[in-house]
Amino acid sequence: MGVAGVGKTLVGSQLAAALGVPFLEGDQVHPAANVQKMAHGIPLTDADRLPWLETIAARVAEAKRAGTGIVVACSALKRSYRDILRSADPDLRFVHLVGERALIAQRLTTRAGHFMPASLLDSQLATLEHPGPDERAIVLDSRESPDAIVRDLLERLR
Repeated sequence: MGVAGVGKTLVGSQLAAALGVPFLEGDQVHPAANVQKMAHGIPLTDADRLPWLETIAARVAEAKRAGTGIVVACSALKRSYRDILRSADPDLRFVHLVGERALIAQRLTTRAGHFMPASLLDSQLATLEHPGPDERAIVLDSRESPDAIVRDLLERLR
């Protein structure tokens, strides 16, 4: 979890590969209307995000029932969003990738082929509710290399 540009997709896909479980890039299941809004620099509302979160929660529940596990890259910016996801699997763990605004903004301005413009970073930072201690999130610095983050996560998840 975390704001756009923090490294969720890269870290998540590498973690999923290391664990031998499926990977779901949350951006790929956004409704088309959400993608269009973001591509035009319009922040999503809670109502916009609800069907998206429900889709991701359904995939998490499916993986729980199948016993396969899953790694999901998803912003999950608010506790209420994380609660929706946790409702699918009470044992769900969140990895919160954090970083300095300047670094994240630089990453957003240099990445190609993504609908999320750098102009929405400030709205994401304003929306972000850092996980509380009761959420048992693992908080990691996105300045570290993806390989180092995944190694750290594998050790913590053992």
